[in-house]
Amino acid sequence: MPETEPWEYTLYIPNDVRAVTVSRRTLRLILTMHGLIGLVDTAELIASELITNAVLHTKGPAALRVRWTNGVLRIGVWDADPEPPAPPGRLEDLADVENGRGTVLLRACSDLWGWQPLSRNGNRGKYVWCDMVAA
Repeated sequence: MPETEPWEYTLYIPNDVRAVTVSRRTLRLILTMHGLIGLVDTAELIASELITNAVLHTKGPAALRVRWTNGVLRIGVWDADPEPPAPPGRLEDLADVENGRGTVLLRACSDLWGWQPLSRNGNRGKYVWCDMVAA
């Protein structure tokens, strides 16, 4: 059974493709330990997409933030690129493209998603987040 008390974790990520696997496994452990195993697969997909974009499209560090509040799981990634994510395309077009599927997946797999400019430790960047409501 999921916990009712709010909690939050932040994992700082170097610009390294191995960070995607480390982040996904860390997220799985966090959610399992907090009784949210039913959200793990979708949460891993969302986190993988966000972290992959941060590692591939920026030169600096990134951070994964996982937060549970009032029955809502928020997964977000800060990266050093202040440019907004691409607007989502159509779900029907996913099979026809080799890249650029990220925001379509975010929209399809989460209840709500968005982004905001955010500076961290003197670095300008953005924070892209997705909310998943626990059933």
